[in-house]
Amino acid sequence: MSKKLSHKELSQAANTIRGLSMDGVQSANSGHPGMPMGMADVAAVLWLQYLKQDPTDPDWADRDRFVLSAGHGSMLIYSLLHLSGYDVPLEELARFRQWESMTPGHPEVGDTPGVETTTGPLGQGCGNGVGMAIAEQMLAARFNTDDHTIVDHYTYVLCGDGDLMEGVSHEAFALAGHLGLHKLIVFYDDNNITIEGRTDLAYSDDVGHRFKGYNWNVLRVDAHDFDEIDKAIRKARRSSEKPTIIICKSTIGKGSPNKADTASVHGSPLGEEEVVLSKKALGLPQDRTFYISESVQELFDARQARMKRKHAKWTKLFKAYAEAYPEKAQAWENGLQDVLPENLVEQLPTFDVTKPVATRSAGGTVLQSLAAAVPHLVGGSADLAPSTKTLINDASSIHKGDYSGRNFHFGVREHGMGAVMNGVALHGGFRIFGSTFFVFVDYMRPSVRLAAIMKLPVIYVFTHDSFYVGEDGPTHEPVEQMASLRCMPGLTTIRPADPTETAAAWLAALENKSGPTAIMLTRQNLHVIDRTVYASEHALRRGAYVLWQSEDIEPHVTLIASGSEVELALGAAKQLAAECCVRVVSMPSWELFDQQDADYKAATISKRCPVRIVIEAATPMGWEKYVGDDAHYIAMQRFGASAPCETLAEQFGFTVDNVVETVHNLRA
Repeated sequence: MSKKLSHKELSQAANTIRGLSMDGVQSANSGHPGMPMGMADVAAVLWLQYLKQDPTDPDWADRDRFVLSAGHGSMLIYSLLHLSGYDVPLEELARFRQWESMTPGHPEVGDTPGVETTTGPLGQGCGNGVGMAIAEQMLAARFNTDDHTIVDHYTYVLCGDGDLMEGVSHEAFALAGHLGLHKLIVFYDDNNITIEGRTDLAYSDDVGHRFKGYNWNVLRVDAHDFDEIDKAIRKARRSSEKPTIIICKSTIGKGSPNKADTASVHGSPLGEEEVVLSKKALGLPQDRTFYISESVQELFDARQARMKRKHAKWTKLFKAYAEAYPEKAQAWENGLQDVLPENLVEQLPTFDVTKPVATRSAGGTVLQSLAAAVPHLVGGSADLAPSTKTLINDASSIHKGDYSGRNFHFGVREHGMGAVMNGVALHGGFRIFGSTFFVFVDYMRPSVRLAAIMKLPVIYVFTHDSFYVGEDGPTHEPVEQMASLRCMPGLTTIRPADPTETAAAWLAALENKSGPTAIMLTRQNLHVIDRTVYASEHALRRGAYVLWQSEDIEPHVTLIASGSEVELALGAAKQLAAECCVRVVSMPSWELFDQQDADYKAATISKRCPVRIVIEAATPMGWEKYVGDDAHYIAMQRFGASAPCETLAEQFGFTVDNVVETVHNLRA
């Protein structure tokens, strides 16, 4: 905390934020001026007196994190970033919402220095904030010592009514209370307005009681009373056991004479006449746009100078820490840089070709080896670790008061899990994985999509990957999910064919640092493919490869499969080999295959081959890109059913006999 500023200074700063926000939205003729104007007073107190940051080094590891979960109010953070000294020129505020500007309609990490996460889909920033707060506590538990505190920062989240209506915020905030994340502070913009009108149209939650039920501290302030705001922040920062929500009773569009406290100010420009009237009411020059007075800029410049000194002091502290604890300092750097051992491939387990095993179980075995080699690898499941096999055996679980473990228990909260994982990844210091049954990816898809947009290297382990789930029936048997993930830009999907390929899939996932990776694994046992006879499992890195071919000539039949159906393709190919040349292609990853050159792709799946059959226990949508329009499919055209998996395979045509018969019919 810095020296407390006067009401006049804070008011001038807040009104400047309001002016910049109005002008940005008006220049774009689109946007959301209401929230920035309503929460400008809270933002001024936080950013000028509490938020620890160094705009000259936006990646400082011990900075406070500020998450604008209500991302539609993006002009608030853009105004603050410019005023605070980040490399966000005033010209970029004037280019709000324009092509390739630094100020897109909703904050996007990577586009704008100082933006910690991509927000806009409401509630996501809430989960991201929880993940960041968890990462801070985990780093503190690992690296702080009695004589050196190198991790000591807060996570601040600004959310609104819409965020708290979305289920993902409930999931994440319930977990935060359970874990006692006392350095998480949430400002709730309680303005009673949504797009359609007053919130009482559809929303009458008692937010205070709800958060007390989550085991949070609950504070209430007038969002336009600087003393109340300051007192609440100080009280929240003193909490040592619980996260805190500060319910800020605000007036949306504060300062607008005719549109404040109305739905019209939520998502539409004020209009030029109302902007002039608002500036007059706020004491801003009516004939100036994007106006910043010298006195206000001096306030932010002084804050920046103090933060640079604080950062320099931390840097000196870390240097002494590194000299006293060189191994810890190296582990710190390895985690922040996500350094992987050079010999990681040598750490992978091998599997006995005489012992069939489910790839979910194989994945669990692989995880133990990788966890031993990569100390910053952490993760968990949505209450399914015994089934998804994603518990790190030689590590404890994080829990309230002790964050030194590596295992997460997200509870039955798939969507929250995805958002929290994104927050951990954004914070830095850890490589995180999360698991659930594949069918439940539908519950967390928005979080997966944002991970792809943000290029976060999170790892998803989705088990029980097809109708072979069996007796649990169609509700638990994914059919369309494979296609739904493959169509998502930036997400790498891998469906390994056997336990050995599962190890290669995990390695590929760890090596992929440019975006998320999803690994789909089986419930049922699969044979371990003998790699002394068939192609190396490390060909998986190419996305698709010729696993086996009966003769060294152009194939008459090509069977292309992924996952458990590769075993089926091999069985059929062995029967067909006596009558024609058969090629079996294992294609675990479309995305990795897309990265290969045209010659390799054409040589692997030749469209000159007269009979091409795709075998996959999922909807065939999208396969035509690789196999051509005249290929044939043994795939799912309906939802699954409840029965033993052997019965389902027979009924749905996933048998060697059916594959052989299909080839005969196509060659007749």
